[in-house]
Amino acid sequence: MKHFTLFLVAVATMAGVVALIAPATGHADGESAPFVTEIPQGYRDWKWISSTHEAGNLNSIGAVLGNNVAFNAFRDGKLPYPDGAIIAALHYRYVPSDENNKIFGQVQSFVPGAPTNIQFMVKDSIKYAVTGGWGFGHFADGKPGAAAFMKSCFPCHEKTKATDLVFTHYTP
Repeated sequence: MKHFTLFLVAVATMAGVVALIAPATGHADGESAPFVTEIPQGYRDWKWISSTHEAGNLNSIGAVLGNNVAFNAFRDGKLPYPDGAIIAALHYRYVPSDENNKIFGQVQSFVPGAPTNIQFMVKDSIKYAVTGGWGFGHFADGKPGAAAFMKSCFPCHEKTKATDLVFTHYTP
């Protein structure tokens, strides 16, 4: 009986180890979710691709930057984007410039206000296969967005299949 008990403990232990190290179903490499959870280093030095303005409840203005891989693909019109492309969207409140508007004599100048978030798209067709080859990241105050919040990224971007899930167009 003692040997049988030890055998059952060993089997249960092995099953637990396998469960801990096995990849999660539906994910390319065992990650818990296809999201970007760390801010890419040096993104503030990347090249400008375009600007954005979103009205309504968002009321934001933003700059879209890309690493060299992304920038070259945008500039050359290369679709799909190659693995290694990383796109950053820096979002800020869209606010009137009191300083400029005093000079103009009316409210006509708007500038970035307080930062609201930074979003990233990282192209890795193997790692992020379940989300069209893109990993999505959203950071507010340097902290990554919760998984529940991030789940809305891919379904929205999936509507832009013709441009490899990217909303932005290059502005020369």
